[in-house]
Amino acid sequence: MALELIALLATGLFAGAAIYVTLVEHPARVECGPALAITEFRPSYRRGAFVQAGLASVGCVAALAAWTQGRGSPVLVAGMLLGAAIPYTLIVILPTNKRLLDPRLDPRTAEAATLLARWGHLHAGRSVAGVLAFLLLGLHTLGMI
Repeated sequence: MALELIALLATGLFAGAAIYVTLVEHPARVECGPALAITEFRPSYRRGAFVQAGLASVGCVAALAAWTQGRGSPVLVAGMLLGAAIPYTLIVILPTNKRLLDPRLDPRTAEAATLLARWGHLHAGRSVAGVLAFLLLGLHTLGMI
C-alpha cells in the first residue's frame, strides 16, 4: 500500500503542476507577447522539466512496483500512463522545446508565436495523462475501482 500512496502523491503533484502550467503559467506568458513569453519560457522550462521528469519517474516506478505486489491493474495502467509522459515529451514535444530554447530564434517572428501555441497544445496532453493517472490511482486507493 505504501508504494501505491507514493505513486498517488507523485502523480498528484505531476498532474497539479502540469495543469497549472497549462491553465495559468503558459497562457499568462503568451498573453505578454512572444518576446517576453520566450524569455520567461527558457528558465521556466529548465526548472519545470527537472521537477516533472522526476515526478513522472517516481510515480511510474512506484506504481509499477505496487502492481508487482498485487495492487491491481488500475495501478499498472496509471503507472504506464504517467510513465508515457516521458517518451511523449522526448519524442513529441522535444523538437518544439529545442526550437523555443534556441538562442537564434527571433522572438518577434510569427514562428515564435506558432511554436508557443504548439507547445501549449502539446503540453496539455501531458496534463490530461497526469490527471487520468491520478484519477485512476485515487479511485483505486479509495477502493472505488
